[in-house]
Amino acid sequence: MSTAEMHRQITADEIAHTFEEEATPKVDLGHYAFEDWLALAIFWVMALCVFLQFFTRYVLNDSYAWTEEIATYCLIGVVFIGSSMCVRLSRHIQVDLVYRYLPHLAARALSTVIDLIRIAFFGYAIRLVWIYIQVIGDEPMTTINFPKNYVYYLALLGFVLMFVRSVQVALENWRQGYSILERPGAYDGTEG
Repeated sequence: MSTAEMHRQITADEIAHTFEEEATPKVDLGHYAFEDWLALAIFWVMALCVFLQFFTRYVLNDSYAWTEEIATYCLIGVVFIGSSMCVRLSRHIQVDLVYRYLPHLAARALSTVIDLIRIAFFGYAIRLVWIYIQVIGDEPMTTINFPKNYVYYLALLGFVLMFVRSVQVALENWRQGYSILERPGAYDGTEG
């Protein structure tokens, strides 16, 4: 069996017609929000720090100690900012089995209570993180002389975004008359 490449001859008309094919649809970035882009930027800073740590440790045999700490703090930012994306898209872990067996009014009431509890939780978390920043926010990082309060402000921003997004989700659930808990198929495309 020959390993040589086999090419068929094509005509100039065939080449010309390839340019007449429909263009691929444009990429729609409209469904991404502020927190998506911020989490992506923090993720890439973290990835660069991890790469730099790997390179200096295993290639240069003299690692930069600060890269591990910065990567850890970036991971904290990705988690809290990324959590607001999950709130906006209703992607956090949830149990919707009970809602299948409840009457519509009871399911609607319970879903509304869950929305209110989520809003209250994020509001209280904002308060706790703010108090935490006031108590130990000026503490310097271990390997570089930089205050940790910027990391805590990222967590605070994440909770503020989660609070705002949970209010938006609750209003949308109220407006449409159901939530993902009551009708998960309406959110994943399986409801026909």
